[in-house]
Amino acid sequence: MLLELFWSFFKIGLFTFGGGYAMIPLLQSEIVERKNWVSEEEIMDYYSIGQCTPGIIAVNVSTFTGYKLRGIKGAVAATLGIVCPSLIIITALANILNILIENEAVNHAFSGIRIVVIALMADVIINMWRKNIKDFWQFMVFAIAVTAMVFWGASPFWIIIAAAFFGLVLRKGN
Repeated sequence: MLLELFWSFFKIGLFTFGGGYAMIPLLQSEIVERKNWVSEEEIMDYYSIGQCTPGIIAVNVSTFTGYKLRGIKGAVAATLGIVCPSLIIITALANILNILIENEAVNHAFSGIRIVVIALMADVIINMWRKNIKDFWQFMVFAIAVTAMVFWGASPFWIIIAAAFFGLVLRKGN
């Protein structure tokens, strides 16, 4: 199981460009849909906690998942799996970075990759919306959170704390 954890997260880390948010569709596909290691609700909780804690969201999600499945050894295996591809690729590219950065073809390739990353992130947002915003109050929390971040530059940490408080108040009222 530890090797399977490592390998699954290694593949996710290997085929993802664009950082933690870009990994979300791959994480969702692999650990929720394919492996059934965590539920939709658990992965949403992991994303939320990952946003509030230091570090990269994908690393935090992999650590939480590994810990859930196999304790500390699982957390280490999953975390190493998600970070190893980046470490290997960065080390390999470090020597030729200056040459690559000035290469027009490489710049065009990365422009295309960035567009795909945006599309993947939009897909995740739409899917999360469909699965999680089920009533007027949830929509209001979403709208206020987006407004606070986009227009007022509010910290995601404080928005998540406020949303958690609001969720507790709503639950207590029901």
